[in-house]
Amino acid sequence: MTEGLLAVHAHPDDETLATGALLATWAASGRPVTVVTATRGERGEVIGRRWAHLEGDGPALAEHREDELGSALRALGVHDSGFLDEAVTADVRYEDSGMAWLAPGHAGAAADAPPDAFAFAPLEEAADALAGLLRLRRPHVVVTYEPGGGYGHPDHVRTHEVTMLALELAARQDDAHAPAYAVPVVLWSVAGVQALRRAQRALAVSAVRAALGRAARGLALPDPTAEPPSVAVPDDEVDLLVDVAPVRDRVLAALRAHATQVQAVAPVDGEDALLGCYALSNAVLAPLLPVEGYRRAAGTPSAEDGGVTWPAGVRPVA
Repeated sequence: MTEGLLAVHAHPDDETLATGALLATWAASGRPVTVVTATRGERGEVIGRRWAHLEGDGPALAEHREDELGSALRALGVHDSGFLDEAVTADVRYEDSGMAWLAPGHAGAAADAPPDAFAFAPLEEAADALAGLLRLRRPHVVVTYEPGGGYGHPDHVRTHEVTMLALELAARQDDAHAPAYAVPVVLWSVAGVQALRRAQRALAVSAVRAALGRAARGLALPDPTAEPPSVAVPDDEVDLLVDVAPVRDRVLAALRAHATQVQAVAPVDGEDALLGCYALSNAVLAPLLPVEGYRRAAGTPSAEDGGVTWPAGVRPVA
């Protein structure tokens, strides 16, 4: 069986921001890639005057972000995708829960989350729907966020919870008439904290400003001394690295596709610490790291035990 990968994300743009290089690399190797997205990003903060009419209009923004997601996935080479609620037997629609900034780089629940917010979705309902997709696609690798959701967004945290329970359910509810369900290798998106800090400091170099040109106006540099978000872990706790350089153009194109959410996307050459940059609605520059990092979830198979041969550009850390 061809080694497939299934990624589970909370909103359109997360697939690229967190796992873009892995998705592009896997797809380029000719292996199947599936992306499941929990919500349509109805409460995303809209960037720029061009899209100002979408601000606060949840249905219109959701429709637009669906199109952005489709464009981004095509840029990454991914052709199999869907929304999680489409797999739920009941008539439900999972909505973006929104968030509140608690500190720079750290989010929490919004005070006005809608009743259909994904953060409030019954855990087993959502997990059972995802388990069905896991049994159908039978991926060798599943990727999602670490327990803190990257930076605390409630939808990211819920996505982690749903994914981990779905993996248990998929193994427990295996179909006796189908081939035995093999528990996949489970990867959590992380970044080595020292590598992240080096890249953040490198954003101050003139090459970045030159690459951005006028797009640099109004953008702030990150504080590399601030408390890191949960996605940042000690460098020696990163288990897998994906080389970004071979797929940088695909990742940058996918970032540009999410124009309501991502701005100032540019390649940066000549710097060892970063390969590009971008900014979100907070107008703070962020680096595109030379490598994309992952931690293997405890208790899940190793690549060897899971029968996975990593494609070129994906390398375990000794």
